[in-house]
Amino acid sequence: MASSHSNYTNSPCAACKFLRRRCTSGCVFAPYFPPDEPTKFANVHRIFGASNVSKILHEVSPHQREDTVNSLAYEAEARLNDPVYGCVGAISVLQRQVSKLQRELEETNADLMRYASSLGGGTTSSYGGQRD
Repeated sequence: MASSHSNYTNSPCAACKFLRRRCTSGCVFAPYFPPDEPTKFANVHRIFGASNVSKILHEVSPHQREDTVNSLAYEAEARLNDPVYGCVGAISVLQRQVSKLQRELEETNADLMRYASSLGGGTTSSYGGQRD
């Protein structure tokens, strides 16, 4: 949930602190970059730039801004960890893992079917039903 800027009236938001500017009550960054999360804004700023983030936040509806900032922060961190592929690299690794696990599951189901049929169970098994 977005932090209320009124909770941080004595301290500028992480964005204004990073940019070394005065944090006003209408600061677009304040609800999404609280002062206790300076790295979040620093990463987003390093990858996207403060001006671009500000434009993006003004273009999306207020109820979508928190999700937008979270997405930007996630992508920024992924880009810093993997400058070439970012999130796409992580997604590719996960897709390969899913494919490998699906193959292993199919092999295990085939083994179960062979085992069940060797016991005289036919083509059904109490371990997983009929094989597709």
